[in-house]
Amino acid sequence: MLNSLRYYWISARGYRLRPWKSPYLNWRFETYLGTQTGEMTAGKFFALFWKHHVGMQRFADWAAERRRAQRRKNGIA
Repeated sequence: MLNSLRYYWISARGYRLRPWKSPYLNWRFETYLGTQTGEMTAGKFFALFWKHHVGMQRFADWAAERRRAQRRKNGIA
């Protein structure tokens, strides 16, 4: 869960209180689902998020592992 919150905090910069308006998160949904999401509304955003939360959790965990591996490679603690 912390990985998901960290990923959200980083990726929703500038749109943290209204993530459905974020161009990056909209693009993320489109690439994950493989379809155009169209005009994203709060209801649509949260419905998609809830429907696909398990896959998104796996993605956030994978992204956290990649971040840790990159930090180890670069010698950052």
